[in-house]
Amino acid sequence: MSFWTIFKREFRQYFVSPIAYLVAFAVLVLLGLSFNTDLNYRITNSLPPNGAVVLGNFGFLMVFFAPLLTMRLFAEEMREGTLELMMTMPLRDVDLVMGKFLGAWGFYTVLLSLTLVYQGILLFLTNLDPNPAPLQTYFDIGPVIAGYMGLWLYGGATIAIGMLFSALSDNQIVAGFLSMSVLLVLWAGDVAGLVPASVISTDVVLALRVISLQAHYSTSFLEGLIALQDVYFYIAIMMVSLFITTRLVESRRWR
Repeated sequence: MSFWTIFKREFRQYFVSPIAYLVAFAVLVLLGLSFNTDLNYRITNSLPPNGAVVLGNFGFLMVFFAPLLTMRLFAEEMREGTLELMMTMPLRDVDLVMGKFLGAWGFYTVLLSLTLVYQGILLFLTNLDPNPAPLQTYFDIGPVIAGYMGLWLYGGATIAIGMLFSALSDNQIVAGFLSMSVLLVLWAGDVAGLVPASVISTDVVLALRVISLQAHYSTSFLEGLIALQDVYFYIAIMMVSLFITTRLVESRRWR
């Protein structure tokens, strides 16, 4: 068994998993409702279109849906005893972890690409429609491209964190709850600046913003800026999470 075999196995598994379809359905419905509400508001008030609204909402939804996509990756294998069986095969631990991670990230990429339909609607209503009555303002696609790049990296980071907690417990519910809690804290770090200084110190606020997944996305990618420090941040989150996950999997060989 090789890395490529693990990747194909995990990627295909999402397309036969009812949870994955439920997650995709819920994400698209919620994003569709927010897109329709925002579009009606902008048409009514003659405001320019903003494709980043959907992306910002998608980022928040991943706090809750990334754990649902990752909680089974190792927890299910440990509960059913198939992880120990896989360890007897000529397969490196890092190949196992990376195969599962890229399989989950691949499904996330498919899910993210489905949201392009909303950008296509805005593009048609502005740039492509010969009689653009609803929205008279030209649709700037530059920030949308940066937003998608950032959201792709953001999603990879949330999936890597979810995988880490899946490797910590053989209970999928526990793994999902722990990863969701951590992701919510990391997302809310950017909101901590709104808390009065009497409740939380400035140093704590700054520390939370440094590690906030949201802060590294909303202040750069969503504004149309591709900042290298934010790219490095998400890559670092993925590398650290995958390294710890690999060590956790490796430790099971000695139990």
